[in-house]
Amino acid sequence: MSLVLIRHAETDLNAARVLQWPDTPLGERGLAQARAVAARFAGQPPAAILSSDMARARQTAEAIAAATGRPVSISPLLGERNFGALRGQRYDRLGHDPIADERAPPGGESMAAFRERVAAAFDWMLAQRRRAEGDLLVVTHGLVIRSILAAHARLPEGAEPPHALANTSVCVLDAEPPHAVRLANCSRHLDPATRDDGRGVTGI
Repeated sequence: MSLVLIRHAETDLNAARVLQWPDTPLGERGLAQARAVAARFAGQPPAAILSSDMARARQTAEAIAAATGRPVSISPLLGERNFGALRGQRYDRLGHDPIADERAPPGGESMAAFRERVAAAFDWMLAQRRRAEGDLLVVTHGLVIRSILAAHARLPEGAEPPHALANTSVCVLDAEPPHAVRLANCSRHLDPATRDDGRGVTGI
């Protein structure tokens, strides 16, 4: 049995390197990416699907649900880090890296609070996987996935969590401790037309 972590598909703000609001929808390329990752799992449906409550993750999860016939359970625990007043601003114009900043931005979430929330999300995922009695597919965000890989999974000897995660990239972890990582940042389901351009920032 496995935990399958999927980063949401692309939004126009992703492509523009803008910190996003929770209700930012997928762009045209993102919708194509969502269809592609859905097709990847159509022949091997998971036991259950979980998703962040943010629009970009929900839309991605709904595409997978349509292809697999599995319902989606939503939780705010799986949401991206809250960047508060920085949302809507271009990452390259901030003059500092808010993703690496441990402090909470105005109206936002510190890294300590974010890590605590991700730990709670991971516990919830494991409980849902036990109930599902099969593979659990989780659609979430780049920083959430990186935090899980860093703190709650076992990567191969000498490996580090990917610094950047492609939109709709797939990571596969063993469902049982120590949650060995079997696959990381795999986007083989995307063709050159749907693959992102590599300029995106994981976490915005």
